[in-house]
Amino acid sequence: MAAKIEVVRAEALDGVAHGFLTRTGGASAGIYESLNVGLGSDDIKSDVDTNRRRAVEAVAPDATLVTLHQVHSSDAVHVTHAFPDDDRPEADAMVTDKPGLALGILTADCAPILLADKHAGVIGAAHAGWKGAMTGVAKSVVDAMEELGAERSRIAAAIGPCIGRGSYEVDDDFRKRFETIEPENEQYFRDGAPGHHYFDLEAYVAAWLAFTGVQTVEALSLDTYADEDRFFSYRRATHRNEPDYGRQLSVIAL
Repeated sequence: MAAKIEVVRAEALDGVAHGFLTRTGGASAGIYESLNVGLGSDDIKSDVDTNRRRAVEAVAPDATLVTLHQVHSSDAVHVTHAFPDDDRPEADAMVTDKPGLALGILTADCAPILLADKHAGVIGAAHAGWKGAMTGVAKSVVDAMEELGAERSRIAAAIGPCIGRGSYEVDDDFRKRFETIEPENEQYFRDGAPGHHYFDLEAYVAAWLAFTGVQTVEALSLDTYADEDRFFSYRRATHRNEPDYGRQLSVIAL
């Protein structure tokens, strides 16, 4: 019997249609097994389309999926209507106040952020890899939500499955990038072998959200690298010299 789709939900977003999908319950095979939603992967296109449809149906069955061409930026866009998959804007965050649109973020180690101001009827979604996180994608998505009438003090945010600190080994130069910007960023690193450190991406993203004025931030603490049965991981695939990797989807809708 095929595995069921697994949807992880956050208490902070209770009352809002949302979900962090795992890799189970899809149509793909091999290294993409099974709910790979990555349009940029080399997976069979029809399988990816099936997976994307199943994922949205599991979270917001009456909504139309909207995803971005994610480029590790801090750019946020306002979404007023669905756009074709082959004409996705280059950005890493999006916001909307329109019902019927499911904002979807693709990840395979980077941190997906889902946000909502239920009172204002405004939602947001962001993709935070280390580069986007460092350059302020969390601030960008909150600012964009405010432009639609949200208030940052009312916004609730959840950080979904991403690579955990125990799995995210980096070198001296990586750490120096963060500490050059802000010396207090040393708190997000733990020393490893000589010249190596472990970076807590989730905690760093949570701190950015709090700094931006979001008072309710829930971190799910699910490690994509360590939990192979549930999540795709770019770094794990790279360490194994695999030719490609799948992506999981995080979705929020009004």
